[in-house]
Amino acid sequence: MTYAKKMGTFTAVAIALLASQAASADDQFINPEWANSAWYMGAGAGITKANIDEQRILSAMLSTGAPSAAITVDEKDRGFKVYLGKQLNRNFAIEGGFYDLGEFSFASTAPPAQVFNGKAAFRGVNLDLVAMLPLSQRFSVFGRVGAAYTQSKAEFTGNRLNALTGPRTSEKSFGPKVGLGLEFKFTEALALRAEVERYRVKDSIGNRGDVDLASLNLVYKFGRPHARPAPVYVAPAPEPVVVVEPAPAPAPAPVPVSEKVSFAAEALFDFDKSVVKPEGQSALDNLLTQLQGMDTEVMVTVGHTDSVGSDAYNQKLSLRRAEAVKAYLVSKGVDASRVYTEGKGESQPVASNDTAEGRAKNRRVTVEVVGTRTVMK
Repeated sequence: MTYAKKMGTFTAVAIALLASQAASADDQFINPEWANSAWYMGAGAGITKANIDEQRILSAMLSTGAPSAAITVDEKDRGFKVYLGKQLNRNFAIEGGFYDLGEFSFASTAPPAQVFNGKAAFRGVNLDLVAMLPLSQRFSVFGRVGAAYTQSKAEFTGNRLNALTGPRTSEKSFGPKVGLGLEFKFTEALALRAEVERYRVKDSIGNRGDVDLASLNLVYKFGRPHARPAPVYVAPAPEPVVVVEPAPAPAPAPVPVSEKVSFAAEALFDFDKSVVKPEGQSALDNLLTQLQGMDTEVMVTVGHTDSVGSDAYNQKLSLRRAEAVKAYLVSKGVDASRVYTEGKGESQPVASNDTAEGRAKNRRVTVEVVGTRTVMK
């Protein structure tokens, strides 16, 4: 019992310290292939609640000839678990681990002076299949189903002890376990889980019941690759045109032109943000330099995303980024009435979303400029 409480307290403190450090991490989710096949370990601590078969204990007391019996129970304690897992793909993982569900007790009495008290502790190992449903890059819901091999140890005292059982008993048994939870990813490697699990156990005197564990868990994936910055694409400047005129000629009429430039989203924004960062401002300044001499009629900024996350979230993110590019162009002197924005979300990919390289190409903002430019003939 003391061991379980110490381990549970230690695990809870470790979770709090590591989570506070991870919350401030500046991380990008750019290694989905690794994250969907990595090994990981986890630890958790929380509250346990047992289902003690009170009626069976009372019946045992009454079977000795007592006219009546009463019982009080302590069905709550602290528990912890540690586990090792393997991510099979984005939606499934397999986990094996060790758990300690704590200790539970009861005290029963019957007139004239019959006493029967007991306490039981449960710990064991388990193997689970975990199914995960991502809601966004950071949030996922998950469920688990598996088998647990539990050892229960019980101690009994009282003057009715010899009539009902021995002073110490032990039982080992297999039983099913299920669980449901929510996961939040601080980074691709570090996540926090909140979950509730139910273990089917058998105590040392033949009672079968359930023990529930509600816990907070810290999960860490091994071997994360180093992040590499996404390349910045800047449209090449046009080759200079040198024209030698034999004699002055009338100025040529303006020629309608349309120019379109695509920027990688990582070049303009930090992850999951819609504020143009300094590197992105430099890229947009370069575009405005190339547009000097053009009588701009219309500019259209269009945001695009990859397929990670929900359609609604990606649509809003793409529009926010398109509007952020417009705001920066207007701050540089472009007439706001001539700039339009659109958000296409994940609806217009230019590459496959099945690879990291393809998703990087799909996270982009395009700027299309329509106007007239006077060209020398």
